[in-house]
Amino acid sequence: MRNQHAVCVPFQAQSHIGGMLKVAKILHHRGFFITFVNTEFNHRRLLRSGGLTSLEDIPGWRFASIPDGLPLTDADATQDIPAMCDSSRNFMSGPFTDLIAGLNKDTLESPRVSHIVSDGFSNFVTSPAAEKFGIPLIHLFTISACSLLALKHHRQFLEKCIKPMNGMRESNKIGYYGSEGTIDWIPGMKNMRPCDMPYFFGATNEEDDTFLHFVMDIMDQTGKADATMLLTFEKLESDALRALSRMIPNICGIGPLHVLLERIPQDESVSKHIHGNLWKEHVECLEWLDKKEPESVLYVNFGSVAFLTHEQLIELAMGVANSKHPFLWVLRSDLVNGETAILPSEFIEETKDRGFLSGWCPQEKVLNHPSVGGFLTHNGWNSTFESLSLGVPMICWPSLMDQQTNARYVCAEWKVGLEAGWENARRDKIEGVVRELLGSEKGRELKKRAMEWKRLAEEAVSPGGSSVKSLDEVFGRVRT
Repeated sequence: MRNQHAVCVPFQAQSHIGGMLKVAKILHHRGFFITFVNTEFNHRRLLRSGGLTSLEDIPGWRFASIPDGLPLTDADATQDIPAMCDSSRNFMSGPFTDLIAGLNKDTLESPRVSHIVSDGFSNFVTSPAAEKFGIPLIHLFTISACSLLALKHHRQFLEKCIKPMNGMRESNKIGYYGSEGTIDWIPGMKNMRPCDMPYFFGATNEEDDTFLHFVMDIMDQTGKADATMLLTFEKLESDALRALSRMIPNICGIGPLHVLLERIPQDESVSKHIHGNLWKEHVECLEWLDKKEPESVLYVNFGSVAFLTHEQLIELAMGVANSKHPFLWVLRSDLVNGETAILPSEFIEETKDRGFLSGWCPQEKVLNHPSVGGFLTHNGWNSTFESLSLGVPMICWPSLMDQQTNARYVCAEWKVGLEAGWENARRDKIEGVVRELLGSEKGRELKKRAMEWKRLAEEAVSPGGSSVKSLDEVFGRVRT
């Protein structure tokens, strides 16, 4: 009998849904009844992508949806980020509170709600209901500890480093914060430059940008949860976790969950029934990888939100082509700043026998494939953490938000990656770093260190490991 009921609420973007779904699967395996709450928009996308097939065969699991208040659309694309932030802050808490009230009345179908597991960025949606009904609230941040730590200090960063630079930054329309100077005043962080801090499209204060204003206010809410979980592990980010523990009560790392899920026997797992991809998965790339030499293929994927300019797309494509290495590229149709991504004809001709262009793919399987030798990534935390925990070194091309911070740690702290050249990358630079990653002594050193991080990640989710202990402690501490 499942007498614990966790309502799991991700933020509305792909990586947040995927991270929360992993937590929900772990809790379901531990005996929890799960109600997983998406927006109506994302619920429809999951149905179209096949992510919710065979759901009726899974006892103790339901999907629910609430409106987000945004204009109706059937587009298979990520919604406008500022609009999502605004709806999360101002609209969704009412429908969510009504949902919790209904779940607690309908106790024939499920036990009363015992926990609300909320994405940290969905706190405005979930905390009013948790407070009203006296339900323990647990935050899950699907970003790195170092990025969360940087965000907690972002107001100070703007005051200390950015406002004095405003006059010099007028010509920098793409707008990274600059590589000069060192940020040495954040406890738990070292070797940071202004350009390594989270980036909000050039916004320099809370009035400039809805997104920045939302994130800064969320950072003020981090102490409202009974516990806070991060998709990381102790040995990877011990300094950042220690610093955060002085700012956020009961914070811990619980990852990598994809490795923990792999250890659940298939006949006991719901993984084969439920998938969190908002796009339909294309698996043909795995057959193509089967025909390639070990560690010979460059995997390229910019995630679900990051974008390039048309010029960047061309430079990237020709750099990859000129490297002469085989590659698998997940190419979103809206990769070029919301426009259709069109590759140059010379790229198509040059790479027709050694490249594979794919739609959305099963990334964990790709990164775990023996033919993949490196990952050219935007450094979203989901992609970065999967690559680290599966032993794949990276080429870093961050775009926005926490990606800059993740990239800095990948290259300077964890030493498993190379910089692509940021927004000014040119084809010769791309060609050089691809060759260096996949065909040099430096590349072999990066691979060796990546494999060591893989070993430590597996250790964290082994019986008695730090992440397993943290999961036990979180749900023991707040159990009702």
